[in-house]
Amino acid sequence: MSLLGWILFLVVAAVCAWIAGAIVPGAVPGGFLTAMVLGVVGAWLGTRMIGQFGPTLAGVPLLPAILGSGILIFVLALASRGLRRG
Repeated sequence: MSLLGWILFLVVAAVCAWIAGAIVPGAVPGGFLTAMVLGVVGAWLGTRMIGQFGPTLAGVPLLPAILGSGILIFVLALASRGLRRG
């Protein structure tokens, strides 16, 4: 993958994580950088869970990336709330 392809992959994955963050309650600590990481991991997790489903953009399957990112954001929001209380 070229450098431009990798940058596009990260941006699309971050946008998928941002969309998932808008749907799932709870805030993502760390902002855009954390969203990029969650988007990449969420794309991988979502693809492992439901496969290459739906449209792709820059090599990122959009629906699995949004679903996987949503799950990660939900878990991260729960964990960060638990850490703040304890």
